[in-house]
Amino acid sequence: MAARAAHVCRNNAHAAAAVGALVANIVGPGIKPSSQHPDPSVRERIHELWSEWVDRADFDGMGDFYALQAMACRQMVEAGESFCHIFHDPAAPGLMRLRLIHPDQVPYEFPLIGPAARVRAGVELDDLGRVAAYHVLPRRPDDPRAPFDKAFTPIRIPADDVAHLFHAMEPGQLRGLSWFAPVLLKLHDLDQHADAALVRAKVSALVMGALTDAEGNAAGLSGDRDGNTLTAGMEPGTILNLPPGTNLEWFDPRPDTAFADFTRSHLRAVAAGLGIPYEMLTGDLSGVNYSSIRAGMVEFRRKLEHWQHNVVAFRFCRPVFDRFIEAAAVAGLLPGYADDPAPFHRVEWLPPKLDWVDPKKDAEAEIIAITAGLKSRTQAVTERGYDPERLDAEIAAERAREARLGLSFGTTTSTAPEPATNDA
Repeated sequence: MAARAAHVCRNNAHAAAAVGALVANIVGPGIKPSSQHPDPSVRERIHELWSEWVDRADFDGMGDFYALQAMACRQMVEAGESFCHIFHDPAAPGLMRLRLIHPDQVPYEFPLIGPAARVRAGVELDDLGRVAAYHVLPRRPDDPRAPFDKAFTPIRIPADDVAHLFHAMEPGQLRGLSWFAPVLLKLHDLDQHADAALVRAKVSALVMGALTDAEGNAAGLSGDRDGNTLTAGMEPGTILNLPPGTNLEWFDPRPDTAFADFTRSHLRAVAAGLGIPYEMLTGDLSGVNYSSIRAGMVEFRRKLEHWQHNVVAFRFCRPVFDRFIEAAAVAGLLPGYADDPAPFHRVEWLPPKLDWVDPKKDAEAEIIAITAGLKSRTQAVTERGYDPERLDAEIAAERAREARLGLSFGTTTSTAPEPATNDA
């Protein structure tokens, strides 16, 4: 199923658009950490160390940590899961590195190792049924460069060194399932229907006919007066010279009038199966208005929050951040960690900012909610994907710079309702 999903994501335009939309909305420029340590100086130190490490996170040098997030999310959507190996670079002591592992490198069929070990689908369980380790091939099985003896000799990696990203759908699930599992048949039907419609269109553009003769003498006479066979092909503007008593009946293939409705209904089913709006899958905004697109995006954002916080942040970002803090403490970069490590690991993950359908109306509603005490300004800033403390520091620095230079930009207006007055 993972192989079929990977094939359709690379050969079907709608599947490719769906993967791109999911990755761009779930991860986007990155789900970023905001330390919740009670000491502001420690928080600032953690953010500084994180910013220095982000660009060096990928051992293969393909991108920064947030690029790894996007790649891992893409693998989760296509193949159903992604593995990330967390280790210390032997060439740079004290530097923690990450390397993504393709799901094919964790084979499903694997023999037991030792009398007490239990391995299911490449995942080793302890006596209590918890994940203890993963058995990983050094190379992908289809890599022709890998030596045969080493490529198929799995390496045991402890579970603490692996961030296994997948969307669990039932208790005890050990491996992920492709998000395209419910829609693979629909996409296959769409491809077949599109191919049939293309053949029909090509046939309609051809000049096709049949020679008929009531006396049966037309057999073998399908040629012109020069002896050329008509069935070998005709050019536009050809004048036919038929034998006496022979007629030519033209074929007129009927057009497929249900193609658009069939395609639209199947694409709606595909969008529903993937959990994304139909308009996002197809880019077709012809049948929407402000209310309908807003309602669809509100429902979609609820799903995004679930995928971002309960899946990506918990199963991928959290293990990486915990190991990062431990590595920084071992290197002596976080004084006081040994006395009380718990506050150093407190973190809130900020997903990418979601654009509004109507920025002006939504901003006014946000201001009214803050003014009425229905939500805090910190909550509003966090929902936009920003760190409130960093934002306040930037605003204070801008105000100080404007005052120093004698600059003034705009005024602040309130959208709160004015108090009632008593004319009497």
